[in-house]
Amino acid sequence: MVSKEFIVAIELGSSKMTGIAGKKNADGSIQVLAYVKEDSSSFIRKGVVYNIDKTAQCLSNIVNKLEKQLKTEVTQVYVGVGGQSIRSVRNVIAKDLPNETQVTQGMVIELMDDNRSMRYPDQEILDAAVQEYKVDSQLQLDPVGVQCSHIEGNFLNILQRKTFYKNLNKCFETANVNVIEMYLAPLALADSVLTEAERRSGCALVDLGADTTTVSVYFKNILRHLAVIPLGSNNITKDIATLQMEESDAEKMKLKYASAYTENNEIDNNMKYSIDAERQVETRKFIEIVEGRLEEIIANVWCQVPDEYCDKLLGGIILTGGGSNMKDIETAFQNYTHIEKIRIAKFVTQTITSNIADINAHDGKLNTLLGLLAKGNINCAGEAVDPNDLFSQQQKQNGEPAIDRRARSAVDTPEGVVRTAAEKRRAEEEAQKKKEEEERIAREKAEEEAREQERIRQENSPLRKLGRWLKRAASEIVKEEE
Repeated sequence: MVSKEFIVAIELGSSKMTGIAGKKNADGSIQVLAYVKEDSSSFIRKGVVYNIDKTAQCLSNIVNKLEKQLKTEVTQVYVGVGGQSIRSVRNVIAKDLPNETQVTQGMVIELMDDNRSMRYPDQEILDAAVQEYKVDSQLQLDPVGVQCSHIEGNFLNILQRKTFYKNLNKCFETANVNVIEMYLAPLALADSVLTEAERRSGCALVDLGADTTTVSVYFKNILRHLAVIPLGSNNITKDIATLQMEESDAEKMKLKYASAYTENNEIDNNMKYSIDAERQVETRKFIEIVEGRLEEIIANVWCQVPDEYCDKLLGGIILTGGGSNMKDIETAFQNYTHIEKIRIAKFVTQTITSNIADINAHDGKLNTLLGLLAKGNINCAGEAVDPNDLFSQQQKQNGEPAIDRRARSAVDTPEGVVRTAAEKRRAEEEAQKKKEEEERIAREKAEEEAREQERIRQENSPLRKLGRWLKRAASEIVKEEE
């Protein structure tokens, strides 16, 4: 059946790249129409692109497989931005005003623009989350209309290394896959797994991935901190592999035997776990390796929670991602953080209908991908595709992207949306044109004012004054003679 309307989302993970197509129904539910995945471990590390060509090829494969299932061309996609080096930095922009100045929307936009113009060495600002505004001594979420003599904008800037950002954009350009919107993956995930009560009362969302662990801290419905830790469940697998086995065997043992916490008196020193038909490993040694690495991950997670919010997490800690499936993971987090309220988000809050096993597993592994799908609101479907027509496929791959999105400024960009490199270039070009036009108008105005001043100067020169006096005198003489 040919699909005429659907949304497509792609997530670039450390272990696999996934693509999904779904249709949004009138009641807000989402019907999944297609789903594909490909191994990405050889060219994506810790969530970032290291080999552009291989990533581009994988992207093309994902899109082609989706089109084959949908029997429809995919004209554009939604993409999640995450991975190593993403971090948040607080920044304050202050401005003094004349007494009793009423704050305008223009003043607020100017503060946001000044914040976005900040330069960080080798870092790209992906997004800026407004924390609050300090108007004189009062904190305000919306300062427009308030009178003050001093205003400060408090921002949380989300950064990523420029190299990683460029590589991500380059691989989509190489694959000729048009990106309609890039979202910060951790924010899309948070919007799909956290409740409003959790975000409002304070919580830490921990996404336990294969190579990375992402920590997002919320309080009063505002993102307060974001960091990506370069440790994940694959580190546990590699540690198990030190017991002289292949990583594939170590992964199987982790999935079968690993527990995040085991009481000491429950460990049988005489018991052994089987690696294969011929080899075994001591249970205690296996448990110590798993718990040791997991404790390191939890310690790094807890270090990322700012001190001022450690005692404000009334919403608790919410765990998600593939790593959250480990047995007794809640107990391990409770023991280390002393936070009793631990919830595992096995699935997104949206209603998803699907007959695909990976999605119906509800194991947290696809929560980010589903969150990205839920963010989409623009149709990604093109013309019907004949999977047997190789000529049309080649023509499509050599064609131009279907959509040329309007260049939005940083202020126009919704929270959580990352402007693509192409969009930034267009915005910079438009800003440059606007600046040149403003400079031209200012020059013409200055020249006009200079001409007017010169005219006034000449009008008031002694010679002109004498001429006007002589003219009046001559006129009076003529009148007297008449």
